[in-house]
Amino acid sequence: MLELAQPLWLFLLPLVAVWLAWRRPNLRPAVGLVLNHPGLGLGITGKETVPSRWPRRFEALALALLLLALAQPREVGEWIAPPPEGRDIVLVVDTSQTMSIDDFQLAGSNATHKAERLAVLKAVLGRFVQGRAGDRFGVLAFGSTAATLTPPTFDHAHVIAQIERLQIGMAGDNTALGDALGLAVKQVRQTRLRPAVILVSDGAESNSGDLTPGEAVAVARQLGVAVHTLQIGGDLFAAGRPTAAADIEVQPGLADIARQSGGRHWIVKSTDDAEQVIDAIGQLEPTLARPARQRQSHEWYWLPLALGAALLSLAQVARLRTA
Repeated sequence: MLELAQPLWLFLLPLVAVWLAWRRPNLRPAVGLVLNHPGLGLGITGKETVPSRWPRRFEALALALLLLALAQPREVGEWIAPPPEGRDIVLVVDTSQTMSIDDFQLAGSNATHKAERLAVLKAVLGRFVQGRAGDRFGVLAFGSTAATLTPPTFDHAHVIAQIERLQIGMAGDNTALGDALGLAVKQVRQTRLRPAVILVSDGAESNSGDLTPGEAVAVARQLGVAVHTLQIGGDLFAAGRPTAAADIEVQPGLADIARQSGGRHWIVKSTDDAEQVIDAIGQLEPTLARPARQRQSHEWYWLPLALGAALLSLAQVARLRTA
């Protein structure tokens, strides 16, 4: 669909007609001229040259085209949907030795094979980040200490790269759960949508750090930060055998953290569980769709502008030829 972005410029078009009438050449009758030559004994008769109308016509049409260019003709297309308004989400991942237990089953092309808890988690979190346009993500690893791999950022490619960097034991072998949660809560930013923390651990009790989980939860509750907790796997001595539902002992620490902060607690015992939990978190923490305010457009002002410039040049050429 074609439209004019500044149509008021076209109201000046009548002035072009007025200008053309005012600058119209004087069409007086031609006066005879006689040139006498003493050597020839005869006279050469000529006529007064009448100015041509074409230069003025070219200039008037050029002015009209320039006004059309100022009106900004353009071709308008579909509405451009802006990115959704998201929230700050910090992924807090346990990298202690127990996350290396290979009690998850991955379905391959021919058969299933075992996979480490952390490897499955990295793949699922990467897909979660990739599908959440508008959110700022941060990544934090914890073991004996808590370390920020990236603060909350809109650069999702960078966030996914930091998730891939997660390694067993990179922050020590113990569990500084309180420090990790406190550091995550400190990094989020309050917006119209409440920030969230996704805490992933195997359920081991906090046995390191300066801040207790209870103190960190109190801060999160005061700041309005929801903490969703994921307990990965089951019995810590279950390495080498699949995890069954009866093997899982719900750790009250993680469940209490989620309940007291307004979040949810899940037990993840398979790759399917991990996918379903991430989808559930996406529904609990949705983004806001913003109304479209701009449309796709292709500007055409350059065409009348170029034609107007060409006509001005043509008017000058015509005037020189009739001079």
